[in-house]
Amino acid sequence: MTSEIPVQDVSGCACGEHDAQVPELDVRAVPHAIRHATVFGALSAIRVGGALDLVAPHDPKPLLAQIADRENGAIDVEYLVPGPEAWTLRLTRSR
Repeated sequence: MTSEIPVQDVSGCACGEHDAQVPELDVRAVPHAIRHATVFGALSAIRVGGALDLVAPHDPKPLLAQIADRENGAIDVEYLVPGPEAWTLRLTRSR
C-alpha cells in the first residue's frame, strides 16, 4: 500500500507576510561606515519584481550611482519623499 505525501513549494519562508508589503530599510541609524554595505545586502534579498523602501538622511545620489554600477541597471528608483529631513526611495528590482 502506497500513500502520497503532499509536496509544497517552500522556496521562501512561506509565512505570507512578505508578499503584501514592501519592506522598509531606515539607514539613518546605521553607522556611515557600513551604510552602503547594509543597503547592498538588503538589495541582494530582493527578487525580480520586488521592492525595498529606503529611508536616508539625505538624497543618496552617490549610493544610487553605486547601485546602478553594481546592479547593471536592474534597480529602478522612485522618490517617494524627497526630503528635507528624510528621503524615502523605492528601489525595485526589474530583472
